Amino acid sequence: KEEDFEIIDKKQLPDAAELRNEEKAKPEEARWSAPILSLARKASENLALSYGSALKSASLVGLVSKPGSSDSPAKTSTRCHTMEERANLMNMMKLSIKILIQSALSLGRTLDSDFPPLQQFFVVLEHCLKHGLKVKKTFMGQNKSFFGPLELVEKLCPEASDIATSVKNLPELKTAVGRGRAWLYLALMQKKLADYLKILLDHKHLLSEFYEPDALMMEEEGAVIVGLLVGLNVIDANLCLKGEDLDSQVGVIDFSLYLKETQDSDGKQDGGITAVLDQKHYVEELNRHLSCTVADLQNKIDCLEKTNSKLQEELAAATDRIGSLQEEQQQLKQQNELIRERSEKSVEVTKEDTKVELDTYKQSRQGLDEMYSDVWKQLKEEKKIRLELEKELELQIGMKTEMEIAMKLLEKDTHEKQDTLVALRQQLEEVKAINLQMFHKSQNAECSLQQKTEAISSFEGKTNEMMSSMKQMEERLQQAEKARQAAEERCNKMKQELAGKLNSCRQQMAQLDSKCSTLEKELKAEKEQRQTLQKELHQEKDASTLLKTELQQMEGLKKELRKLQDEKQQLKKVREEQEQALQEMGLHLSQSKLKMEDIKEVNKALKGHTWLKDDEATHCKQCKKEFSISRRKHHCRNCGDIFCNTCSSNELALPSYPKPVRVCDNCHTLLLQQCSSNSS
Repeated sequence: KEEDFEIIDKKQLPDAAELRNEEKAKPEEARWSAPILSLARKASENLALSYGSALKSASLVGLVSKPGSSDSPAKTSTRCHTMEERANLMNMMKLSIKILIQSALSLGRTLDSDFPPLQQFFVVLEHCLKHGLKVKKTFMGQNKSFFGPLELVEKLCPEASDIATSVKNLPELKTAVGRGRAWLYLALMQKKLADYLKILLDHKHLLSEFYEPDALMMEEEGAVIVGLLVGLNVIDANLCLKGEDLDSQVGVIDFSLYLKETQDSDGKQDGGITAVLDQKHYVEELNRHLSCTVADLQNKIDCLEKTNSKLQEELAAATDRIGSLQEEQQQLKQQNELIRERSEKSVEVTKEDTKVELDTYKQSRQGLDEMYSDVWKQLKEEKKIRLELEKELELQIGMKTEMEIAMKLLEKDTHEKQDTLVALRQQLEEVKAINLQMFHKSQNAECSLQQKTEAISSFEGKTNEMMSSMKQMEERLQQAEKARQAAEERCNKMKQELAGKLNSCRQQMAQLDSKCSTLEKELKAEKEQRQTLQKELHQEKDASTLLKTELQQMEGLKKELRKLQDEKQQLKKVREEQEQALQEMGLHLSQSKLKMEDIKEVNKALKGHTWLKDDEATHCKQCKKEFSISRRKHHCRNCGDIFCNTCSSNELALPSYPKPVRVCDNCHTLLLQQCSSNSS
């Protein structure tokens, strides 16, 4: 028998003051659920251990006892009989509490007095309280009721005085049994039944006046039952005492309810309690998730602020670099002007040299026919070369136009690719990696820009020098053509004069032959210089094409920089939206805090009110009219005072009542004002 159930020590049971302190210490959201559900879970585990033994002994609740052996004395038989009764009653109490908790959680609403498991619970509890009661003899006869020990609670706990006074003021109750049942109903509605019975068990020297020493309330089974009653704080009950005949009710236990429960509950284990616990854990996880998301948003905002500061610093550095580049450009322009001045001076020097050469040609007019014929041939060849150069220039111009068309096509392709890139770069996770890559690229591009700008400046200087040399060559060619024309005119004149001077010219021919050889050498040198110049021109053209391609790449990099700036603006917008969301969250939190403060004030106001007795009020509190048969008394469910029907005709839903109840005019206006303030 002792192995069928678990015996709980009194020290393991929590005290009422400890439970209240734990509820105050915990946050408001988990205060109502955490301790109650944990105690209910422990109670259900204890019930599961004693489930099988309760079914075996269900038919023996206070009615059947095992016959003792003929050899045992009378005292041992009575002790065995009382022990069996206590064990049977405790097992039935465990079963009734388990079934009541499971059925109440499955319904999910407040329980009425017509609920069968609740009725059976009160019947079993009444049997437990009646076990071992002493019979008191009075002049009216023998009296055996459990209301006597319950009256001691009023003396030991002043909080229970309201229950005792309300039970005594009920006119329908005429017996002690009915008053005891009403007391149990009210204690269950207040969720303090376990606390009151624990106070009784702590003062067993007072209970000894009403119970036998072997009674259930005097032994350890009473402490176990009180521990199981703590789990009933999960249940909300709304029991109406008016209109019920509590004096004449017969306390009979219905075993069919428990037998059906055993057949149905073989595959079910505390479904309602686990559902409530799962909901509680789900709410806690939601709160943790929200706190994590808020922390993540704050971290993201900090990261965005850091990136913004870095970008601002980079912009300042870029502006400084642009200023330095502009200064370098101005310096390069000054250098170009100096080079132009030097080239002009060199042109003047060459002009003077050409004048000196013309003077020498004027002195040597003899034997120029052959010289001019050779020069004429060379000029023709040079014209052919010039035509070829012009054709090459035209081809280069055509190539430039084709390159411009290709650049336009490339720009179109880049625009299309930009659209696709805008669609792809909307993902925030890839933006970070791309930003880092583009940051490094921009740094590399800036370095390459500096190098390329220096190379461009050097190539521009070279091209300017080449153009100046080409201009010099063209000027020389023009001067040579002019000299050729003048020489032809002079030749015509000189032919007439040379007829008489042939003899003298033959002598000078030898001298002129030597001079021609020197001139031929000079012409060959000039041809070689021209070839070298042409090669340098080709090289410079190739360099210019490379520079153009690099310039195109620089334009692409500039476009990418613009895209990065646009993305920076988008990130700023996202940051502003997140800041607005955080502000809205702060507003919601402040509003919820205000609502909680209003609810606390209402609870404080409600705790200050007391339920006025019917005998204490003879006049209406508001209109001061005397009560009579026609003018009945009515309690205000909010303040507890007594009013007439006209002064308490309003109805409102209160936190302690599920349905709208009667409220006086003053409370009605106050509650409406509170509701309007909360809604605003």
